[in-house]
Amino acid sequence: MSKEKLEQLRVTGYDFDFKDIFQRAWQMFLKQPVLSVAYTMLIISLQLMAAVYLQKFAFVFALFLAPPLYSGFYLAANRISLGLPVIYPDFFKGFSFYMPIFSIWLIGQILVALGLFAFLIPGIYLAVGYSFAVLMALFGGFDFWTALEESRKLITVRWWKFFVFTLILIIINLLGILTLGLGLLVTIPISFYATYILFEDLTKDIFSE
Repeated sequence: MSKEKLEQLRVTGYDFDFKDIFQRAWQMFLKQPVLSVAYTMLIISLQLMAAVYLQKFAFVFALFLAPPLYSGFYLAANRISLGLPVIYPDFFKGFSFYMPIFSIWLIGQILVALGLFAFLIPGIYLAVGYSFAVLMALFGGFDFWTALEESRKLITVRWWKFFVFTLILIIINLLGILTLGLGLLVTIPISFYATYILFEDLTKDIFSE
């Protein structure tokens, strides 16, 4: 990914449409509904098992397993977007990028926590600003710190709109919880697919190859 073109994008600005993003995320989900639901069910099951049977070590899942597992949605979304066949193991390929993904989640969450603890607003700013960090590492080839910073700088251009986008993601997943948690099997993959689609739309002309 070209840093120069990223800088140019920040200077020229950009925009996006919520309705279009979520409609396309829904269509992406419909292309692989069974695998998307099955993979989400696996993640939720692992989280519940960690919470029930390993209460004192539940953080191990959140810190060491959740990052590559959830990143699998982005890699599957990429294959769907390219029109490539998707098989269940494709969702687990986040483990192939374990160190950058783990570093982004760890450092990112520490910085967000510090921001929330200090003045609240900086923490919220960073939580939204780092939304593209994993994507920057996976598809931009950046190291973890560059991925965090490039994500923050790009999102800052339209931070308030990204803040609303984040709120929408939170709301649809809360609605998923209200359906006895069953709705999460759909809302979680759609949330990651929507984020991927937005990232792809903004950066499709930036990649060097």
